[in-house]
Amino acid sequence: QVQLVESGGGLVQPGGSLRLSCAASRSIFSFNAMGWYRQAPGKLRELVAGFTSGGTTSYSDSVKGRFTISTDNVKNTLYLQMNSLKPEDTAVYYCHARERRGLLEDNYWGRGTQVTVSS
Repeated sequence: QVQLVESGGGLVQPGGSLRLSCAASRSIFSFNAMGWYRQAPGKLRELVAGFTSGGTTSYSDSVKGRFTISTDNVKNTLYLQMNSLKPEDTAVYYCHARERRGLLEDNYWGRGTQVTVSS
C-alpha cells in the first residue's frame, strides 16, 4: 500500500509563500504521474499542478507563474512551491500519485494539508 504524507500547510498573509511537501512510501519513479490538487469549501477538487513520467508538466491557469512543482528523487518527495499567495488559494491541498500497469490503474491520495491565505 502506497502512503503519501503531505506537510507544510498553514496560515500565511496575502503575498506570502509556502512550500508543501509530499513524502511517498516508495520511489516516485514507480508512478506514471504525480501532482497536487486542492479543494476549497463548497467546490470540487481541482488539479493545481502535475507532471507525468513522460515529462509533461501542467499548471492550472490560476497558479501559473506563481506555483512550481518539483521532486527530490532521493527523498521520494514531491514539492509545491507557492509564491504570491492569494486568498483564493485557500483550500485543502492533496498529493496524488497514479500508477498504471497494463490496463490496471491505481490512484493514491494523501490526507491533505490546509492552506489558509488571510490577513
